[in-house]
Amino acid sequence: MNFAELNQLRPDLAFIADWVQAGSQVLDVGCGDGVMLDYLQTDKQCSGYGIEIADDKVLASAKRYVSVIQQDMEHGLGMFNDNAFDTVLCLSSLQMMKHVEPLLRDIARVGREAIVSFPNFGYWPHRTALLLGKMPVSKSLPYQWYDTPNVRCATIYDFADLANEVGLEVMQCVALHEGQPIHVLPNWRGSLAVFRLRKKNS
Repeated sequence: MNFAELNQLRPDLAFIADWVQAGSQVLDVGCGDGVMLDYLQTDKQCSGYGIEIADDKVLASAKRYVSVIQQDMEHGLGMFNDNAFDTVLCLSSLQMMKHVEPLLRDIARVGREAIVSFPNFGYWPHRTALLLGKMPVSKSLPYQWYDTPNVRCATIYDFADLANEVGLEVMQCVALHEGQPIHVLPNWRGSLAVFRLRKKNS
């Protein structure tokens, strides 16, 4: 998979991929169908693993020749040593976890850097829906309240506070909408929050 194909399929991933150094050791926590690791392996000569629980997505990753471990992320990353990876990715998965803080601490432990993305609950259509007395449904939050896999809702400011609490320094923070960075009122106008993080004093 080349950059143009990734950008057409998932413009948010294409933007994020630029933050990953060529030749890095990468762990993709909640790798889905493996499209990100497929691109990083073939176009940026990265190596590493994906972690995924869903049978169909594990199979899709394997078909892309991605080394995938079938495991529930809620069980942590105990199989990996400290600083085992240059970059740990957790892209649009953290909001599905019941225990966000322990997983984020584990991500910080096994990676020298981390890139985390999640739907921004501060996005203006979400706020408008709440003002109208309804739970938000949008392209970034496409589920109804009763069938959503998302169990945690956060804004850009919420996550920045948590990152600081678990000992992570925010290197970069970008709000995206349909893969494009939002520079004006990002917490209001960005549907996806993306953070690049590293351990403090590292």
